[in-house]
Amino acid sequence: MSTENEIRQIVSRYTRAADQRDGETLAKLYEDDAVVEIHYHRGPDGTELLGTLSGGAQIAAAMSTAMAPHPPLGWSHHTTYDHLVSVDGDEAGIDTQFITFDVVGAKKPEGGWPDGTFGAQGTIKPIESGYYRFTFRRTDGVWRIRHQDVIHDIPYVF
Repeated sequence: MSTENEIRQIVSRYTRAADQRDGETLAKLYEDDAVVEIHYHRGPDGTELLGTLSGGAQIAAAMSTAMAPHPPLGWSHHTTYDHLVSVDGDEAGIDTQFITFDVVGAKKPEGGWPDGTFGAQGTIKPIESGYYRFTFRRTDGVWRIRHQDVIHDIPYVF
């Protein structure tokens, strides 16, 4: 597998761990002293730092406990696209756009679905968007995240 694809795979594992609120799996993607900075993009005024997470343990705890649990029949889908990957020896980076969707399935009525009902039942709505900017380091042949900037397009409140 090419280095560029390895980097994309890590981002894919990151988004799935986020969707599953799986801090333990997520922490394994980061170096022990990794830093995550969360920003809000304020347009021409630049970005505003909203918060910082330091180290795999704090990152894992935030993912497992700070994010709201999914409601019954609910899920989230973090999607990434337009990956710009750069590689320089044992250092790499990726700049990618993201959208997170909130997905909640409709509960099947006690009497069953009405005649003529067809297709997916429930709601899918975008709840956040922005950019993920990761830097990676390869140590002993393994790529891990050493720094991540999450840059939200709209105000974000913790």
